[in-house]
Amino acid sequence: MKNFIAKKKSPLPLPLALLSAALLSLQACDETSQPLISPEAPSATLELTPYSVARTLSGIPFTIDQVREVWDGVNASSANGYDEEYTFSDMFSSPGRGVGDELSGTRSPSVYQVPFSQLIASRLGESVASSDLRIYWPYSEDWDGVSMPAITFCPEVALESHVAYQREELPGGKWIVKEIPVDEEYARKHPVWVVGWNENVGAMTPQMLEKLRPEASVTRASTDFKTLKLKEFKAHVQYDPWYSGGAEFFIKCGSLKAFTATVASDLSKYTPEITDLMIKVKRKQVMTSLRYNTVLVPEWSPQLSECVFLIHEDDGGKSTTWKASGEVKIKSKAYGFSVELPYHRNDDIVWRGKLSSSYFEKNNGVPNRYGDVSITFVFN
Repeated sequence: MKNFIAKKKSPLPLPLALLSAALLSLQACDETSQPLISPEAPSATLELTPYSVARTLSGIPFTIDQVREVWDGVNASSANGYDEEYTFSDMFSSPGRGVGDELSGTRSPSVYQVPFSQLIASRLGESVASSDLRIYWPYSEDWDGVSMPAITFCPEVALESHVAYQREELPGGKWIVKEIPVDEEYARKHPVWVVGWNENVGAMTPQMLEKLRPEASVTRASTDFKTLKLKEFKAHVQYDPWYSGGAEFFIKCGSLKAFTATVASDLSKYTPEITDLMIKVKRKQVMTSLRYNTVLVPEWSPQLSECVFLIHEDDGGKSTTWKASGEVKIKSKAYGFSVELPYHRNDDIVWRGKLSSSYFEKNNGVPNRYGDVSITFVFN
């Protein structure tokens, strides 16, 4: 579960009593005759928090065109292996772009008649573009293409039900913003935007690895070497609250690449390599086998006896490491090599230990349970 005590997050600004569906504010806007109103200038003292941004967004008269832009962004992020998210940074720099697109360069820029950033800048200012804030849209793949979203924010404490803001048109063309209670069941059936922090900056996903380093899956220096791949991954539980995004499982494998040695001193020529991947499991994907075929060790030599393996679900906190050792054999004699796998103190350790070449040979292509997840390895 997420650690809700983070330095960027401000205290919950609303009491739970506000979950009642009380009407909050009137927007005297006839969108039939004036679809793009002139909003008030942004406040110089407005602190950019998930709450303040969510509350401000609810008062902006955006249309289905801007909703489709957000949908494009979350779909692009999801295709790159990240949450169903659209960052304000991407919104301002390249509308419709998803997390990861700026690195891969595989997606053509989209053109929108009225980009969402044009409406937001006059209310929140340009600084929101560098705030690391995002819009998370759970169950976005089920959107009907016409329904307008309710907007909420990620709270600091775990709640089953939370307050959201929804614009509603009244007879005569007036608009109101009302509060409604939302929970995961509501989000499954209705579009909900959750404003929160983008917490996976820089994480490498299997999808991004394939785009950035496609040669990693085909290059092998010797026919005596084998390749260890993660073929399928299944999460049996969901760790995080529904408004925090899907679970982030970090897969870390420490080994010696293409290890060949004739004497023990040859060990000093090799530095352990760590494969570090993040697998994002959307809420709909729990108990579903996800196919990847991602390389963990590209050149596993006959002398490499075992690797070090760690799976943890990210929750933040102070950085630390797990110090472990793998094993190689030189002229039938076993030698150890040390590996330090990084993680955070608040992370949930799903599984950690050593896995041998004989284990992979015996379980080649067979799913096995590792704590709360199942993994199918391919070793050939």
